[in-house]
Amino acid sequence: MAYVNNIRMFVRVYELGSMSAAARDQRTSPAVASSRISELEKHLGVRLFNRTTRALQPTENGKVFYNGARNVLAAIAEAEADIIDADKNPRGTVFVAAPLGVGRRFIAPFVPAFKDDYPQIDVRLRLSDRLVDVTSEGLDVAFHMGPLADSTLKMRVIADCPRLLCAAPEYIAEHGNPADGAALKDHACLNLRYPGAQEFQWALQMPDGVKRFDVTGPFESDDGDVLTGWALEGHGIILKPVFEVAEHLRAGALVPVAVNSPPLPTQLICLYPPHKLKDTKVQVFVDFVTSRCKAEMMRQTGDL
Repeated sequence: MAYVNNIRMFVRVYELGSMSAAARDQRTSPAVASSRISELEKHLGVRLFNRTTRALQPTENGKVFYNGARNVLAAIAEAEADIIDADKNPRGTVFVAAPLGVGRRFIAPFVPAFKDDYPQIDVRLRLSDRLVDVTSEGLDVAFHMGPLADSTLKMRVIADCPRLLCAAPEYIAEHGNPADGAALKDHACLNLRYPGAQEFQWALQMPDGVKRFDVTGPFESDDGDVLTGWALEGHGIILKPVFEVAEHLRAGALVPVAVNSPPLPTQLICLYPPHKLKDTKVQVFVDFVTSRCKAEMMRQTGDL
């Protein structure tokens, strides 16, 4: 910044033809103005002005440097104006990741409305039920179900999400309704798995506390909606956030099972790198989507 101030002082001395006039223009003293010019000359290794007691004339090097210096200051002014404008009219591209169910139900539907309000911001939405690495994958925002063990990321809780075990009535008619988590060992449990996933257990609330149960079944998938489809066809039991199966519960196509040992609730959270807190386009996207996402989630599950 000191170097830029020295350049700015040089330009004003050159244009006003006087050290004292330039000092007044920059709201400083002639001594400070002279010092800045001397620092600049020392840095460049050339004289920029010929000084006498009566006159101050630019050297040939000074004339050459003036043209470049003026362009530098103009570029800085333009960049500063762009930043100020960006705060009022954000622009650019926001890279977003979300789980399939959340993305399809609560993120993707709001993207067109966001684009209408912020026409200079583009959205690149990636949907996957695998865990994403926000930093290494160059994401601005990631929506996630449950806590994520990465203390370098900033987190915003969007909504608390109750969960349940459910299955199709046809499955229950054939295999029975498990009394609690301990009975799941005799049932087909449909699991969400993806590359790198840890061994899966279902954490359920038993009368004597939370217990984790190993569960197995004939099918696995890295797509949560595929699991729901299999459950609807009567192939097994799924563990789901209520919002993902609300419509099927209302229709009676899925019914709760093992109600004496419900799953632990989870949370829908939004994650982003700390430096993105100052990125206006990210701020407005997160604010826009999360408020609508929470309201829509409450609307869809309010009567269950």
